[in-house]
Amino acid sequence: MAKYVFAESVRYLKGVGPSRADALSQFGVETYRDLLHYYPRRYLDHSNVSQVIHLDTQGEMVTIIGVVHGVEVVKGRNRQRLEVLIRDDWNGRLKLIWFKGFKWIQKALVPGYRIAFTGEVSRFDKSWTMVHPDFDRLDEGGPQLSTGRITALYPGSTRLQGVGLSSRAFRKIVYQLIQSHGLKFPQVLPEWVEKKHNLLDGRVALRAIHFPKSHEEIEKARYRLKFEEFFFLQLLLHHTKKKRAERTGIRLNGQGVRYRQFINEVLPFELTQGQKDALKTIEEDMLSGYPMYRMLQGDVGCGKTVVAVAALILVADSRFQGVFMAPTEVLAEQQYASLSQYLEPLGIKVGLLIGGQRKRVREQVLAEIASGEIDIVAGTHAVFQEQVKFKKLALAVVDEQHRFGVEQRASLVAKGENPHVLMMSATPIPRSLSLTMYGDLSMTTIRDLPKGRKRIITRLLRESRRSEMEAIVLEQLRQGRQAYIVYPQVDESEKSDLKNAEAGFLAWQRLHQKDKVGLVHGKMKSQEKEAVMARFKSGQVQVLVATTVIEVGVDASEATVIVIEHAERFGLSQLHQLRGRVGRSNHQSYCILMAEWRQSLESKERLEVIERTTDGFEISEADLKLRGAGDLFGTRQSGMPELRIAEIPGDTPILEQAQQAVRDLWERDQDLALPQHQAMHTYFETFILARMEGYARTG
Repeated sequence: MAKYVFAESVRYLKGVGPSRADALSQFGVETYRDLLHYYPRRYLDHSNVSQVIHLDTQGEMVTIIGVVHGVEVVKGRNRQRLEVLIRDDWNGRLKLIWFKGFKWIQKALVPGYRIAFTGEVSRFDKSWTMVHPDFDRLDEGGPQLSTGRITALYPGSTRLQGVGLSSRAFRKIVYQLIQSHGLKFPQVLPEWVEKKHNLLDGRVALRAIHFPKSHEEIEKARYRLKFEEFFFLQLLLHHTKKKRAERTGIRLNGQGVRYRQFINEVLPFELTQGQKDALKTIEEDMLSGYPMYRMLQGDVGCGKTVVAVAALILVADSRFQGVFMAPTEVLAEQQYASLSQYLEPLGIKVGLLIGGQRKRVREQVLAEIASGEIDIVAGTHAVFQEQVKFKKLALAVVDEQHRFGVEQRASLVAKGENPHVLMMSATPIPRSLSLTMYGDLSMTTIRDLPKGRKRIITRLLRESRRSEMEAIVLEQLRQGRQAYIVYPQVDESEKSDLKNAEAGFLAWQRLHQKDKVGLVHGKMKSQEKEAVMARFKSGQVQVLVATTVIEVGVDASEATVIVIEHAERFGLSQLHQLRGRVGRSNHQSYCILMAEWRQSLESKERLEVIERTTDGFEISEADLKLRGAGDLFGTRQSGMPELRIAEIPGDTPILEQAQQAVRDLWERDQDLALPQHQAMHTYFETFILARMEGYARTG
């Protein structure tokens, strides 16, 4: 059987060879499909062919055709430049200038060659010039891939040139592939999908995205390829859900005595309706006989952790084990303390497993996990390690799940036999992302907050109003409350003039009682951090000066004010997480953003959003628009295929169309076994499933 054409190596394509293939692999281009999906970042319109005599507008983008008359390397004060003189058919003279990367250009532009140059023209010293133009030789017998047409420019063109691949050379390789193999390209979407959604033919779209005949054709090609990208992403999500549903999960026994004790006697407050609904759903999942794979999301302070603790008690009541995984040692230690406080009076043994433990302690914990003596484990990445053996793991809770990679989550799931998985996120997930990266999960959202919680007052202050900030903090301390002061860096740096935590610690010791000011940051040893955090939680420390190590999970109910220094340096979701360290009681709380006067437009937008609203869902939508899905949640971390041309949230309408198409397909042919779906099935297995093995294992 002939090799699948899209899977062929570019190494054997005419014009490539071993050295260029190695260079292309640096850009993720190894197969024909990779090459075709290395989409242009923008286009130049070369159809405007002009004459030098008719040039009259500075900065105009034009194409000039002429003969090379002179090539000279000119030495300047600081650097050399290449100057090329051409004359067009009407004896008009144009000077071409390159300031860098011109060795290969010097060899290519031989006097007497007829060339088409495209670029912006400018008037300098009474002469028309072009700087770093694109060009085509018109007398070399090959295809003219720029002149008289719209020309693609590719991402990383400077780096491509650095490995011997100019945009022009890259276009020639793509052109060669389409010319020699275009008719063999499979139609990866079924004909009925293309017709129903009015999509451009797949082969035409691939040609048009690289060699368009018009701007209208570019838009049609982009729509088609975005749809295709979303389609296979949705198909992967449906496939993953189907595979999970075919597995046998651990069936729990339901509510036991200790669970009812926890809800009715141990908890010092009544659960909100959102928490009750979430628990009911989770319990139904774990009684179903199928592995649960659920995302629990909700705003900072909504009580997700209490729901997770109750779920772990359900597991312990059925004589199974659970694990609560946190992204940092500080958070894992705090969760261990909270779990111990709640669970050990109920006779449920809790263990801690982190990287910084002494060997003797660690060995004892590992032995007790393996024997089943420890019911619930709180830990960090340490729980992934091979020597960690659970006797009967039934539930894995993953806190701040986006901080863990897909392979790490898969390693945790492999510790049991199809255990239930509960992932938690305090960064509410925008709808467009829930349809892509998390579309295979069951989603539960807690929207209400505990009764009596007041809205946190957020204020943006400039450096000139520092005394105002200090007055607010000192007044809260006078009332017996606590404060966080957060800095972007630990200590002074020659490369930065940002305020730092160590200097801030000394400053606040001068402002307040010295022994009531603590310092915690990532460079401290685990035991030191734990000791400071314990003193803060007990109230011995009133002012906690810190870096972002306190971003998640730190819970001190008497903390009512947080000051974030250089707030313009933090992302939106990070600011929202930090603000969530206060407002955890019925006392009025405050968040003060200290920011530099000079900021980028994006920084100003972030600070305006965080000052205006405390709604995490609104903030996550704004963050998505400002940063994009890849930066916000990390598509590589999620394990999902990378979006090469489609964008979230900008292309959400196309996503919804693709999602509907997959629903229609699923109703017709879940196994993709019908003859009209064979090309799609082959493509899906070769390029989506094969590359997403780690993602599939997380379920």
